Amino acid sequence: MESTQPHIKTMKLFFFMLLVGLLTAIGGEIKIIPFEEGPFRFGLGSIIFFFALLIRPLPIVSTGLLTALIVIVGRSLLDIFIYGQSFVTHIVEHLPAGAFYTVFALCFKLIPLDELKKQPLMLGLLATAFEVLSNTIEHVLTDILLVSDQETFTSFLLFILVGLLRSFFVVGIYSMITMSEQKKQLKQLMTIHSELYVEALYLQKTMTQIEQLTANSYQLYKKLKTNEEQLASEALHIAQEIHEVKKDNERIHAGLSKITKRNYPSNFLLSELLSFIIEANENYAAYLNKSISITLICPDDYQTKNHIALFAILNNLMANAVEAIEESGFITLNVVAEQDMTSFIVEDNGVGIDPALIPIIFDAGYTSKFNEQGQGSTGIGLSHTKTIVENLEGNIHVTSDSSTCFVVQIPTENIQKEND
Repeated sequence: MESTQPHIKTMKLFFFMLLVGLLTAIGGEIKIIPFEEGPFRFGLGSIIFFFALLIRPLPIVSTGLLTALIVIVGRSLLDIFIYGQSFVTHIVEHLPAGAFYTVFALCFKLIPLDELKKQPLMLGLLATAFEVLSNTIEHVLTDILLVSDQETFTSFLLFILVGLLRSFFVVGIYSMITMSEQKKQLKQLMTIHSELYVEALYLQKTMTQIEQLTANSYQLYKKLKTNEEQLASEALHIAQEIHEVKKDNERIHAGLSKITKRNYPSNFLLSELLSFIIEANENYAAYLNKSISITLICPDDYQTKNHIALFAILNNLMANAVEAIEESGFITLNVVAEQDMTSFIVEDNGVGIDPALIPIIFDAGYTSKFNEQGQGSTGIGLSHTKTIVENLEGNIHVTSDSSTCFVVQIPTENIQKEND
């Protein structure tokens, strides 16, 4: 079984190389011929070939040679079908086009393509230079083999213009796709980290309780030691077991803290962070088959810090609002950013909250969500949300009348990144 794996991998690689060659040859037939009565052309082939090199790791030189072969043979067969004449005549006619893809591939082989993908301007300029060089060689070979009266200077200027257009078009499309995928991955990562952040917070709270239990158990052991040796021994054993649990929790907490305190590669604008939350909850509403209009009002913007904590707070409040709406409704996230305080107002027209319950909804253990078996929700809950808000030196309160409105106020300096 293991011996067949490399063979399958090789076959798959060859299939993709062949696919690139075929698509390039087909794309090359969508073309503009700039010189009258000349075989030289500008087509979509090089765009397809360049884009393929960017989106999938392939052996560049081998792919270029295979593409050149397919282009030469493919165009020759097509010309035989349309114009007749001998196969050799058409092969010679299309050899310059094959040279284009061979030279184009060799040029990309000489540069660190994976590194340059992170530098779109430099990649676009290099690709333009490679296009100009490859087109020039194709032009010279065409002049030698077929036509001897082509305008060289005009051709060179045209090569530069077309090279710039085609190269930066490909690099632009690739960058847009890459940025979109990175944004999606970043949103997923932040969602996971916000959940881990809350769990780490809960674990830290649990460790404090365990520490108190350990102390109480040890005090009980000391009281029982003089009169009840057996009970004293059991109390000491309980204290030791609780202490072991605490040590395990500390190790877990340390691991979670390393993850949730990681530095993100870019600074987030407040509007970007909020757009992640809006999109996530629009998807959540669609998953629940609910028709909910979600509106973001954020007239002011700034770079943020404490991304995970802020994301955890607002994502939980927004998700609660989605769950509170039975079939259809609206949710509004309104942000009022002032110099001293930033307010986040989450309003929905869901089922609302019983006024008698408002004083206790932030208490630990409170939940209004139960599954079919009657088990309470295991979500992060409003008590954890309140804890995170208070850790940021903020406050949270709620009103529920014709609509339910949660207001979170956090000192702006605790979530706004200072200018470097």
